[in-house]
Amino acid sequence: MTATRTTAALVTAALLATPTAARADFSEPAPESHEVSGGASGQSITSKVTFKVGGTSRVGEAGALTPASPWTPPPCWYEPFWTARDFKKFTEASWRMHAAAGGAGADLAAEKARLRGGHPYKDFNVAKNSDGMWWIAIDNPAIAGDATATECTRDPFWADRGEVPDAPGAIGPEMLAGLAYQETQVPGTQVSMAPEGGTKVNLPTWIWLDEAEFRAVSATASLPGAGLWARTTATPVSLRIDPGTSDAETYPASGECVIEGRSVGEPYARGKSGETPPCGVRYLRSSGGAAYELGATLTWRMSWQGSDGTSGDLPDGVYGSGQDVAVQEIQALNR
Repeated sequence: MTATRTTAALVTAALLATPTAARADFSEPAPESHEVSGGASGQSITSKVTFKVGGTSRVGEAGALTPASPWTPPPCWYEPFWTARDFKKFTEASWRMHAAAGGAGADLAAEKARLRGGHPYKDFNVAKNSDGMWWIAIDNPAIAGDATATECTRDPFWADRGEVPDAPGAIGPEMLAGLAYQETQVPGTQVSMAPEGGTKVNLPTWIWLDEAEFRAVSATASLPGAGLWARTTATPVSLRIDPGTSDAETYPASGECVIEGRSVGEPYARGKSGETPPCGVRYLRSSGGAAYELGATLTWRMSWQGSDGTSGDLPDGVYGSGQDVAVQEIQALNR
């Protein structure tokens, strides 16, 4: 680990809160949203990436998606963090604290030569303060403790404003899309059933989902001051039914109810008792004095678009919930 990254943790929160460059005006729309902000906090440096989550029908009951196939978020990255003047103030204070703590003079000498002495930077590029930013390494807090989260070991480096450095790990729209994926929130899956709350052995139970429960949702990750953003969109594609017991049959047999148009399944209506539900379950055994936990999991197709016009797909995500279903034997009357 470099002297810069080592001594950075010693600097006080007040110093970390030094104002940085003017923030860009991000125009990405995000109705019905709540925000999660990055930045400097405590005595450590955290990302300045901000998130705007929108479109969930009930944000308070929403949850994060689980990737349906193997996928990990970006472990670490480099992002524009300091103006030249702020980086100079931060680093020189770090040097003083490092020296006071008995830090190696040789390490500080080499770093001073690189950042201040013209090899390759002169006085932290203060003369170009308005023309660019210092980029630094950020570890993804979502996977803290993962060995890959410390693989960004490059010393802070300068890039002109509006330039995304041609360096592995430099943050851009595609990486921001991966961070937005982490923040995508989708509503819980509470299906409607007929009969409601309980059913009978061998009686087809109709299952459906109201449109308001599965409309598309989004998350936008933005990097203020850099003009970079990416927005993910989660679109529901299917509902998987798990009866909670092997003594049951699902409709369809796969248990996967495809979303057609604006509905999942079909609401039960009078006169349909002899029909097979397009989405549902038939229990073959009573639940006794307890209940089966019916699982309902939506699969969401993930796509993204970025500030530079790029776009693509991310792994499907899943999110679901369970609800109790009491199953009773049909009582026959003896005459």
